[in-house]
Amino acid sequence: MAETTRRPLSSAPAASGAGRGGRARESEGLWHRPLVLNLIADVLMMFAALGLTWAAVSWLLARPFFPLREVVLLSPPAQVTSAQLEYVARAAIHGNFFTVDLDQVRADFEKLPWVRRAEVRRRWPDTLELRLQEHQAVAYWTSGDDGDTRLVNRQGEVFVAASNARLPSFAGPQGSAAYVLAHYESFVRRLAPLGHELVGVVLSAREAWQLRLDNDMVIVLGREQDKAPLDERLARFVAAWPQAREGIGVQVAVADLRYPSGFALTPAGTLAMKGKQ
Repeated sequence: MAETTRRPLSSAPAASGAGRGGRARESEGLWHRPLVLNLIADVLMMFAALGLTWAAVSWLLARPFFPLREVVLLSPPAQVTSAQLEYVARAAIHGNFFTVDLDQVRADFEKLPWVRRAEVRRRWPDTLELRLQEHQAVAYWTSGDDGDTRLVNRQGEVFVAASNARLPSFAGPQGSAAYVLAHYESFVRRLAPLGHELVGVVLSAREAWQLRLDNDMVIVLGREQDKAPLDERLARFVAAWPQAREGIGVQVAVADLRYPSGFALTPAGTLAMKGKQ
């Protein structure tokens, strides 16, 4: 008689149930970790406390508890008027000691025509300190691009302001004011022996120079030359000028120094007279 082999029933369902139980325990594992939960709670509480503190401080600083009562000017103005300063202070200063925008206040003061730089800082408990650096005009400036007249300061910067001061006149391409100023100072030293003031300097777009003295004589220097630099031609003219002036005996309108080995003089109302040196 054949034997019947009996096999145990499959335990797969039990294993499946065990797997579901393991996944359930894994998904619930975070809630069974009190240390992690406490850490998360502490972090959330910290952020909440910081947010509340920031809100409270912002609210407190925005209250009218710290009003600004005074603006102290630390640098006596030379060109800026008290009326201009008062107008800007009233229009630009908003908020209290803590909330006032110092950068905006500084920018508004720097919009005044004669103000080059402004520095603003707080002084406890209710004061703003203001220090101004004003432009020091050294010449009038006419740009060859637009023809408008402005002013040049000691740093060679062009600015817009009203002035009736007695200053030399510069003219040149846009952006060349500092370059013209540097050459002006050199020209003044070179022309000092003539006994006349340099009142006008013109630089053309081709970088040719023309000078005008206070006796209305125009000195045409032209462009820089390798064989005859500007300083060399100007020094030669200055050295020869006393003798040339006595020889002509009349007022000279134009001195043309563009020649490498001499210069040409144009007396007022006459034709050019060339002098070789």
